[in-house]
Amino acid sequence: MLKRIIIGSLLVSSALSLNVQSRTLLPKSNTKLDTSLHVSGGDIVPALKAPPALYDGAVAIGAAKASKSFSDIFKLGIVSGAHIGFGSYLAITVGGACPGIASSNPGLQKIIFGAFGLPFGLIMTLITGGELFTGNTALVTAAWKEGKTDGKSLLKNWVASYAGNFIGSVLLAYLAFASQTLGNAPASVAIATAKANLPFTVAFVRGILCNWLVCMAVYMASGCCTMVGKMTAIWFPISAFVALGLDHSVANMFIIPLGMMRGADVTFAEMIMNNLLPVTLGNIVGGALMCIMPFGATFGSWFKNKSSE
Repeated sequence: MLKRIIIGSLLVSSALSLNVQSRTLLPKSNTKLDTSLHVSGGDIVPALKAPPALYDGAVAIGAAKASKSFSDIFKLGIVSGAHIGFGSYLAITVGGACPGIASSNPGLQKIIFGAFGLPFGLIMTLITGGELFTGNTALVTAAWKEGKTDGKSLLKNWVASYAGNFIGSVLLAYLAFASQTLGNAPASVAIATAKANLPFTVAFVRGILCNWLVCMAVYMASGCCTMVGKMTAIWFPISAFVALGLDHSVANMFIIPLGMMRGADVTFAEMIMNNLLPVTLGNIVGGALMCIMPFGATFGSWFKNKSSE
């Protein structure tokens, strides 16, 4: 009898001890969590912003870009032109060097050409805070339409980033040419020749479609708070536009000069008039209208009577 009482007492004591320990541990754990949250600002940042917040964030980014000086935009534009050039360089080196696959399975070759190259170029630009003309046609336009900047600042950003992108792209084209890493591969010459001989309307439409996808990548990546999220948002639209054979003005600033250096029968005037001019105009339409306008009309104040709000 005494033995049963002792065993029962021990069991009850053990249960009470475990209950006390569990009550003691939980508040400490929660206290640490609360302290951590308080130190970091008190809120858990979502990995992906909701659509209205995504648009507001894009407007804020556009306003910040528009507020920079011409020289700062120009310098970051040079770097971004080189980044996109590196992406094009890799695409030509890998996807452009698959003649066997291109003849037997052209769809697969297009996927390879799109997947390896331009996505990593845009990743470098967005992560480092670069100034890419094509993306700015959406972001800075949104800031202008929401009254966060003026038309003069919009034009300043576009001109400075475009000029910087051109210099950075051509500089990298020369370095790629001087490196002799492409050997006798004909892809750069063939691509440059084809792009410089497009009808104006075709180049214009390809520019619209291209920058619609590019600006969607930029827009979605701006709402992601993790590196993996930003990379995912960038990879799919960018690899898609390359695989589809669309035209990006900044990428072409690298591709066509590189082809010319390697022997493409293309003049400077043909590069400008037959490709960069129509593609640039198409890129503006694709970014400022096709991409960002629907979101501005839905989540912003585009086409809305502010006096009635």
